[in-house]
Amino acid sequence: MADLSIFPITKRWPAKDPNVIQLYSLPTPNGIKVSAMLEETGLAYEPHLVDFGSNDQMTPEFLSLNPNNKIPAIIDPNGPDGKPLPLFESGAILVYLAEKSGKFLPKDAAGRYETLQWVMFQMGGAGPMFGQMGFFVKFAGKDIEDPRPRQRYVDESRRLLGVIEGRLDGRPYMMGNDYTIADITLWPWLRTVNGFYGAGELVGIENFPRVLDYVKRCEDRPASQKAVNIPARG
Repeated sequence: MADLSIFPITKRWPAKDPNVIQLYSLPTPNGIKVSAMLEETGLAYEPHLVDFGSNDQMTPEFLSLNPNNKIPAIIDPNGPDGKPLPLFESGAILVYLAEKSGKFLPKDAAGRYETLQWVMFQMGGAGPMFGQMGFFVKFAGKDIEDPRPRQRYVDESRRLLGVIEGRLDGRPYMMGNDYTIADITLWPWLRTVNGFYGAGELVGIENFPRVLDYVKRCEDRPASQKAVNIPARG
C-alpha cells in the first residue's frame, strides 16, 4: 500500500484508498477538465472537494500541494519510477494523465504538438479571457462604471470564439475525428459563456453555430456528464 503520509494535504483530506490517484478539486471549468479526463481514461481515482466557500484552498494543507492556491491538484501514488507524484495546473495534469494512460494525445510527434498547441490556446487565451469577461458580466466587475474593461473582455472573448468556430469547420473535434485533451481542456470553459456567465447574447453566441454544436457534442459524452458533478458538492 502506498504511503501518502509525507503529503500534509492527506491529513485534511485523508485517502480512503492511497493506491489510487487523489484528486483535490471543485467542479469549476478547470476542475471539470481533470474529472472528465479521469472518467474518460478509466484511471482509478478518489475525489476530494476543495470548498472555496470555506477557503479550503487557502489552508496550509492545500498550499503544501499547490502554493498557487488553485484547483485542481492531484497526487498519483504510482508516478514516474513508481514514486508518488504531486502535480498542479490543469493543463499539466491533462498531459500527464494522457501520457500515463496512453489516451487522448496523438502518438505521432506532429499530432502531439498540434494538440498541445490548442491546449495552450485554452490555457493562455480562452480560459483567462472568458473568466475575466465573467467577472465583469456576472460578478463585482458589473458595478464598475467605466465600460472599457468589460468591453475589452467581451470583444476578446468574441474573437476567441471566432477562432474556435473557424477551427471546427469540417471537424467534429479540435483535432478532427479524434477526441483529445485539446477538447477536454476547452469545452468546460466554452459552456460557461452561454451558461454560468450568461453572456451568450452579449458575445453573439448565435453567430458561432459550430461552437454550440461542439459544446453539446462534448457535454453529451458519458464521462462529461459525470465530470460536471465531481467532486460532489456537499
